[in-house]
Amino acid sequence: MTEIIAHRGGAILWPENSLGAFRGAIAAGVDAVECDVHLSADGEPMVMHDATLDRTSNGRGPLAERSAAELAALRLIGAGGEGVPRLAELLALVAAGRGGIQIEVKADHQGRADLALLRKVLDALDAAGLRARTEIIVFEAEVAAAAVAAGGLRNVAWLFGPPMLRHIGLEGVLAVARLAGVGMVETHEAAMDAALLGALRGAGLRVGAWGANHAPAIGRMLGLGLDAVATDDPVLALSLRAW
Repeated sequence: MTEIIAHRGGAILWPENSLGAFRGAIAAGVDAVECDVHLSADGEPMVMHDATLDRTSNGRGPLAERSAAELAALRLIGAGGEGVPRLAELLALVAAGRGGIQIEVKADHQGRADLALLRKVLDALDAAGLRARTEIIVFEAEVAAAAVAAGGLRNVAWLFGPPMLRHIGLEGVLAVARLAGVGMVETHEAAMDAALLGALRGAGLRVGAWGANHAPAIGRMLGLGLDAVATDDPVLALSLRAW
C-alpha cells in the first residue's frame, strides 16, 4: 500500500512546517510527516523549508544568522502565534504516535551540502529514539551517502527533480543511487510514469514522488502503486487511498 506522507505537514491544509500542521497530519492518520531542516546560528536543527525567513515568518534574512531562541520567538504566518519549530519539538510529537518522519536535510545558506546538519539531525533522532522510524531525504548525493553510512535509519532517499532526470538520464540516476548506496529515490510526480517506475524498481529501489497535491495527480500516483507519495493535502490522499 502506498504510504501517504504529509509534505511540510500538509501545506494546503495548514501553515507549512508548523507544529499545528504536524499535529493535524498525525491526527488524520498519515503514515509519516515530512519536514525540512536548517541549522540555526548556534547549531540547532530548525524546521523551515527556505534558507531565508521572509516567505513563511515575520522574520527577515537568512535563518542561519539567528539563534534557535531567536527563531522560536518569531511568528510563522497564519500559525496562530507559533514560532519556528525546533526539530526536537517535532520529534517529540512523532515519538508519541506510531507514524514515521521524513526529514529533508537542506543545503546550507550558501547552497552547499551540509554534513554538519546531518550529524545534528542524527543526534536529535537518537535522543528521541526515532532513528529507526526516520527516512532521510536529500538532493545532495554526498549527504545521502553519509546518511547511509551512519546506519540505523528506516531509509535514505536521494531526490532528483525533472531537470536532473533530463540532464543525466535514467542511467545517470541509477548510477548516482548506486554510488550513494540509497535504498530509495524520489522525484516530482510530473516525471513519474510506469516506465520510470519499472526501471527504478528493477534496480531494487523503493520509489516515491512529491508534488501530487490534487486529486488527478494523487490518483495517478496511487494507481501506479508507488511506495510513497508526499502530498500537501494528506487528508485528500488518505481518502483516495481508501477507495
